[in-house]
Amino acid sequence: MDFVIITGLSGAGKTEAVRSFEDRGFFCIDNLPPMLVPKFTELVAQSGGTVSQVAVVMDMRGGKFFDDVFEALKELEKRGIAYSILFLEASDEVLVRRFKESRRRHPLAPDGTILDGINLERERLQELRGRATHIIDTSNLKPRELREKIKALYGENTLNGKMHVTITSFGYKHGIPIDADLCFDVRFLPNPHYVDTLRPQTGLDAPVSEYVTRWPVTQHYIKQLENFLSFQLPLFASEGRSELSIAIGCTGGRHRSVTIAESLASFIRERGYPVTVEHRDIDK
Repeated sequence: MDFVIITGLSGAGKTEAVRSFEDRGFFCIDNLPPMLVPKFTELVAQSGGTVSQVAVVMDMRGGKFFDDVFEALKELEKRGIAYSILFLEASDEVLVRRFKESRRRHPLAPDGTILDGINLERERLQELRGRATHIIDTSNLKPRELREKIKALYGENTLNGKMHVTITSFGYKHGIPIDADLCFDVRFLPNPHYVDTLRPQTGLDAPVSEYVTRWPVTQHYIKQLENFLSFQLPLFASEGRSELSIAIGCTGGRHRSVTIAESLASFIRERGYPVTVEHRDIDK
């Protein structure tokens, strides 16, 4: 049984997440009280194998029932059922905006401010967040991008045991991706931004890519990264990781980081790992 628990902050995208699992063929339940998890797994076990992939949403909407979440996890472990916890979060500013746009009350602040509810929820979910298998910050993600991340984490390649690698290019002036396992800074490479004909283009355009990679320092750096990852990736995979996130950053996230990210993606694919490439700040 593939058992996924979706949880996290209110307004962080759990509804979109569970839809993504439904699209991938998972049997999904939204707002399942934790105390019902053991009984639910019994029902699944009695399905004769017709239900083998399950995703349930458990969050603060459950009120006092949610307090039983850790007892439910202990029961799953006692029964030998492996589970994955997907925790969704976002910045305070983004969550406040989403609640205002939806005109909904925060479940933990019926009589207070939205921010009061967010702060209380962060505090109460801190321990569960620490036990999460995967954490996704949805602050800068569109629904389609969240679905792609979930597909990368829980797609077919994950189910057959092949570690999936996500490479994200970004600009330091827009902030470092908080979910990166490895982060490489390429701001020391020659910058196409200062070439008038290249500035409007991105690292996906051949002239920019050729400019960045033609310098000996870039060629040497790429070789060093490839040597490092050739050594490191099998070690990550051997410890049972299903997903590895690599971030490549330059100043703005449009030129150098994009070029290096694409180069590394090709290198890693050649070694048999499924790869997803995201250029977070390419349009900023």
